[in-house]
Amino acid sequence: MSAAGRLGRLGRLPSVRALLCQAAAFPLTLAGVYLLARAGAQPSYLVAAILQGVFAAWLAWRWRLAPWWFAIGGLFPLALLGASTLDLPPGLFLGVFLFMLVLYWSTFRTQVPYYPSGKTAWTVVAAQLQQGRPVRVIDIGSGLGGLVLDLARRRPEAQVTGIELAPLPWLASWLRARATGSRARFILGDYEKLDFGSFDAVFAYLSPAAMSALWQKARREMRPGSMLMSYEFGVEGQPPALSLCLHDGSRTLYIWHF
Repeated sequence: MSAAGRLGRLGRLPSVRALLCQAAAFPLTLAGVYLLARAGAQPSYLVAAILQGVFAAWLAWRWRLAPWWFAIGGLFPLALLGASTLDLPPGLFLGVFLFMLVLYWSTFRTQVPYYPSGKTAWTVVAAQLQQGRPVRVIDIGSGLGGLVLDLARRRPEAQVTGIELAPLPWLASWLRARATGSRARFILGDYEKLDFGSFDAVFAYLSPAAMSALWQKARREMRPGSMLMSYEFGVEGQPPALSLCLHDGSRTLYIWHF
């Protein structure tokens, strides 16, 4: 991909657009503060933060970002102002930043935050795997490794792999496997660089933003007889072969056969 193409793709990310909204709101805030001062008012930092948040939220609305970005854009300047009044040591901010970085890594790009699936989903997924032969299963975005470790325990003959892009969840899952002697395998990396044709079943618990690209990859690479499972999120325009509601009725496992 060319440099222009990479920049264009980066500019389409909601997190980058939200940042641009904050940048574009700043001159509007300066103009607002100036007009208030000309009118005889004495605008404080709090007033400036409120103006910055209002303008950023308005720009996010104009750019048709998801509703939660309105709240993030509006509250971020106030949160920043509040943090500045606490007189916290700079090292604390650096530590929190580094912790969030290794925990969420490139969530801003993938738009896939950490979603734990839970034991109910693990049981349903295990029941869908073919019996009587060693299957190759991968959980893309495996987080802390709960599903992978559970499947490896239930199906010791299976080759169960998890791949995770964020370093801290990957390390936690790798350590859990070593501590329990599990045959589960954990990879630190991006599932987009994997060949889905190497697996009989692919499990995903991602986000709506990632489903279209996931479907295109699965359709290109998955072999006949394999299946794609997505927890909670479907693919627009692609009805699944099977939809399984979990016992609490609040979540669904979608399955496509190839």
